[in-house]
Amino acid sequence: MEARVRLAIVGSGPAGLSAAGRAAQLGMSHVLIEKTAHLSDTIYKYQKGKHVMATPATLVLRSDLAFDAGKREAILGIWDDQAAGLAIHVRYNAEVTAIEGEEGAFTLKLKGGGTIVAEAVILAIGTQGNPNRLRCPGADMPHIQYQLDDPTEYIDEHITVIGSGDAGIENALGLAADPAQGNIVTILNRSADFARAKKANVELLQEAGAAGRIIVRTETSPAEVRAGELVLDTRDGQETIPCDRIIARTGSAPPRAFVEACGIAFTSPEREAFPVLSPVFETTRPGIHVIGALAGYPLIKHCMNQGYDVVEFLNGNTTLKPADEPILAEKFAPLPGNRSVEEWLDLFGSRIEIFKELSPLQLRELMLDSRVKSFTKGQAVFERNAPGSSLFAIANGSVLVEVDKDDPGKVVPIAEGSIFGEVGLISGRRRGATIRAAEDLIVVELSRTAALKLIATAPPAARAVNRIAIERQLLQIFGSGLTTEDVAELVDGATVEEKRAGAVVLKEGDEGNDIYIVRRGSMIVERNIAGKEVFLSYLPAGSYVGEMAVIDGSRRSATVRAAIRSEVIRLPGDAFVRLLDRKPELKRKTLGAMEKRREVNDFIEGRKENFSSVVDMYSQTAQFLVDNGIGEATDVLLIDETLCVGCDNCERACADSHDGLSRLDREAGTTYAHLHVPTSCRHCEHPHCMADCPPNAIRRGVDGEVFIDDTCIGCGNCQRNCPYGVIRMDSVPPKKPSLLSWLFLGKGPGPGEPPKLWRKKHAEGVESPKRAIKCDMCAGIEGGPSCVRACPTGAAIRVSPEGFLTVTRLGEDA
Repeated sequence: MEARVRLAIVGSGPAGLSAAGRAAQLGMSHVLIEKTAHLSDTIYKYQKGKHVMATPATLVLRSDLAFDAGKREAILGIWDDQAAGLAIHVRYNAEVTAIEGEEGAFTLKLKGGGTIVAEAVILAIGTQGNPNRLRCPGADMPHIQYQLDDPTEYIDEHITVIGSGDAGIENALGLAADPAQGNIVTILNRSADFARAKKANVELLQEAGAAGRIIVRTETSPAEVRAGELVLDTRDGQETIPCDRIIARTGSAPPRAFVEACGIAFTSPEREAFPVLSPVFETTRPGIHVIGALAGYPLIKHCMNQGYDVVEFLNGNTTLKPADEPILAEKFAPLPGNRSVEEWLDLFGSRIEIFKELSPLQLRELMLDSRVKSFTKGQAVFERNAPGSSLFAIANGSVLVEVDKDDPGKVVPIAEGSIFGEVGLISGRRRGATIRAAEDLIVVELSRTAALKLIATAPPAARAVNRIAIERQLLQIFGSGLTTEDVAELVDGATVEEKRAGAVVLKEGDEGNDIYIVRRGSMIVERNIAGKEVFLSYLPAGSYVGEMAVIDGSRRSATVRAAIRSEVIRLPGDAFVRLLDRKPELKRKTLGAMEKRREVNDFIEGRKENFSSVVDMYSQTAQFLVDNGIGEATDVLLIDETLCVGCDNCERACADSHDGLSRLDREAGTTYAHLHVPTSCRHCEHPHCMADCPPNAIRRGVDGEVFIDDTCIGCGNCQRNCPYGVIRMDSVPPKKPSLLSWLFLGKGPGPGEPPKLWRKKHAEGVESPKRAIKCDMCAGIEGGPSCVRACPTGAAIRVSPEGFLTVTRLGEDA
């Protein structure tokens, strides 16, 4: 018999269940269609004993069903009881295969036969049934699973969790909760930040990592799955670890084929895109509404509020405002213009490039985690060298970037709709320029967390940020008075490619059609001489290669490969040649750079017969330095052991310059030939230590130095994240007597770091809390690094890799 109802609600997750509860409370005829034998399959499939969070805490719950933070089992029990009490009409074990008809008379066809006729349809089917599969060799191995039901089932296994969202973190925590199970649990995150996860979950994971219960590996992804082991792509190359089981929690995507078959359009072609929705959750197919995770709102409280709201809208309540309306109204109140929340959201969504393809629901959620600000003409948004890692989007007006610190009159405009602050967001560096309002200005400021989450979860926003970043990098690298219009063709044809450590970008002897910019990481340049690969030079982020073959039609003159895990921007060579033809100044500059590279080639060709053994030694030494962190360094301490006399003046000077705590260990570290790399900070281009600093205490200074400020809380995350072991946790010792008091009166321990016994004896009461200690390049100390100045033989030097790693130094040293 054909059922007829006012509302057909597909999916009994938090959104669908809340919608059915409201319909039942209002007396609207309805049916809640669930393909399993129980309510809320998404929550049902959570791991046993999982603690379910009720975030965001500031958002009120608007639903006829209760929800608060608690255990999975308790929440499901409450909902079962309340669904029965509300007399919600549920049809279990029913799966919708098609939706036909039109508003007022939809026909829902069910698997196995049967139909339901409804005036309106609410799709609340979520995305969990369509997980993102692993894409690497061995991805079909039987020990890979995409769901964890009971973490207590597994004993004495090496288990790897792949995925850095809430599900992955919670699975890892559950598997490692009971030490008696004997599991060795590892979690992989392909980036340095856990942008998709809730703050509370990230903190719990950090605690588990610090306690040794979980191995947390950032900037790591699976390269190949094998029986009993897993090959990893890390920032420094491939590594193999034991692995008996893989829990892949790599996210999910909407069931696009089914939804599009219903006549519903999506915001973009990407797999992760969401349906186009109106403010009342209606799709492009009139009469069909979408709520919950399928709408881009995965949080339970948001989903339940939407379920309540959509039924109210369908029942004729046209005055109902979303539950977050008071929060947003308070946030927007200081802005000029006296607009409503809806008007402000329309303005932000229509004018700001990175917001244009967001649904109204996604935009509202983003605004909850962002700030809005207004500035008058001439007012500074931020100053040069100010700390900051947030991203700004221009909603109204424009800004001027003061590109020359000595001449504020030299400015570059950024127009309405664009963004700025992306350099601080990506690299953690201090602000590189002062930015002022060119006219009355309104901006949306996205915190680092909110911006990274937006980029990670909204493909259109990621595309927009990526395009702007590429455009500005091209303008910065090539200069020569270029404008955004000049490089538009290059930007349109640009692609970003990730290269694992050791991967070849250009191969000697190949034909060359494209140019590459090192966006992140670093490259090494090699050439085959007498059958051996000889290390020629090092290319840091911001360098470009490949233009010689593109311009003169020759074959590649050298091989370029990634020193560490890197990103490159691939530019179409023909578009670059056309740009050179239009811009004589850029062509002259580029040809000059090419000539310098030819000089290196001529240098090698002219001497390859008589310096083979020297080149071998140089190449091996250079590779040793790359292997020991110089590949991502901006400044590194080296010690020439042929000159070092072991006096330890460098360590003592470091301690005396930094409250009695040395930032380097001369004897520790590795050595090759006469070069020793002591334990001292490399000041990486993209510092790993910054990834998980709760108080954001790790910053980059004016001259590129990475330092830790006084807001450090001593959590130790930076020490664990540093791959080179150059950060220590220690408390500041008592102040020592002066050098003269020690020299003439014998007071105090003397130069350098005081012994532990002296510190304990002279501590005033309780020893001060430990904090993170690392090299800061003696920022603010006249004369530069104390370790270098204190070396009596000149053995200690600080170098930038691009200036040190070049084969032409052989000629300089000859």
